[in-house]
Amino acid sequence: MRVKKILLILILIFFIIGGVNFSFADNQNSIPSINGASAILIDNRTNKVLYSKNEDTKMFPASTTKIMTAIITLENCSLDEQATASFDAVNIPEGYATADIKIGETFTVEQLLEMLLVHSANDAANVLAEHVGGSLESFVSIMNTKANELGLTNTHFTNAYGLQDDNHYTTARDLATIMKYCLQNEDFRRICGLASCAIPATNMSEPRTYSSTNQLVIAGNNNYYPYVTTGKTGFTSDAKHCLVSSAYNNDLELICVVLGSEDNFGDTRAIYNYAYSTYSIKDIVKENDTVTTISVKNASYNTKNLDLVVSEDIPALVSNSVDINSIEPQISLKENIEAPIEKGSVLGRVTYSVEGVNYTTDLIAFSNVEKTRLPIYIFMGIIILVILLIVLITIIIRNKRNKNIELLDE
Repeated sequence: MRVKKILLILILIFFIIGGVNFSFADNQNSIPSINGASAILIDNRTNKVLYSKNEDTKMFPASTTKIMTAIITLENCSLDEQATASFDAVNIPEGYATADIKIGETFTVEQLLEMLLVHSANDAANVLAEHVGGSLESFVSIMNTKANELGLTNTHFTNAYGLQDDNHYTTARDLATIMKYCLQNEDFRRICGLASCAIPATNMSEPRTYSSTNQLVIAGNNNYYPYVTTGKTGFTSDAKHCLVSSAYNNDLELICVVLGSEDNFGDTRAIYNYAYSTYSIKDIVKENDTVTTISVKNASYNTKNLDLVVSEDIPALVSNSVDINSIEPQISLKENIEAPIEKGSVLGRVTYSVEGVNYTTDLIAFSNVEKTRLPIYIFMGIIILVILLIVLITIIIRNKRNKNIELLDE
């Protein structure tokens, strides 16, 4: 009986340990298996893809469409401009989220952007579209023109907010490109990262408040992820749950897109956890680190050996397993480098290739290089020798002449 109890205890311990290991699998460096049909994760600085799944498959974007609507608005309006809702703008199909905007109701562009990106209000999208484009159709044309400008070959819009349409599609890769572009705008970053917004009373409504549909930015929420800085959700029955977001941790800013998922928040967290446990930003070299030493032509003896240093830090995105000290520099120097050289002069370029990404910066002179004075010394020496030789010859000739005169006198 005692043996059976011991065996039972050992079996229970085994399963407990196994369970603990399994629960922490999300923190390991294994590539996550996500629910979403399509996804991508890129580094915002280098555009390097760190995770992908069917990233070029055409998908329905649902309300993630609104990031394009937002950036076009920001590029064409000031935040304090006034926009008034029309009948067409507030005529939203049943089942799509709205801010219950009234015909003739007036808001600032900033308030509409908050309702657009925080509450995902489809009527706010239409009001902005009409304000910017003059009509919904004209605004959609602007959206597709912007998509072409960004080089998006698998994206086409038919509306400003993500109404389900067979001709309204994009890909995870294209959405990541749009988000990368949007993040260059500080107003977009600020508004898209809000956990909530408060809209004051208008000419037709009382004050209203909204919480973000992006639960990753709401502290205290079960889906809260502390590194997420912006995000836009989307959902239709055809598109399923979608999310495009950005996160920042330890100098590494990432952009994640998940499409066609039953758990867009869980998928996004899993992808971010994988990336932040697998990759980091490391300095390959730091400002004024010596990369190489060269011998300078026509330089003085004391300054001819010149250290070439980097002009700035070179932070690189690397796998944590990579030894940055093993990365060899590729050096390209200017032709005919010779003295004199001033400290800080750019004399070449250095490139480090790290996991398929090149990082390049200037190579500069660490110190002044003086021109050698040896040719002058040699020239002066020759002049002195010539003068001495002339003097010597003159003396010899004079002595010989004096001797001849003495002989004649005798």
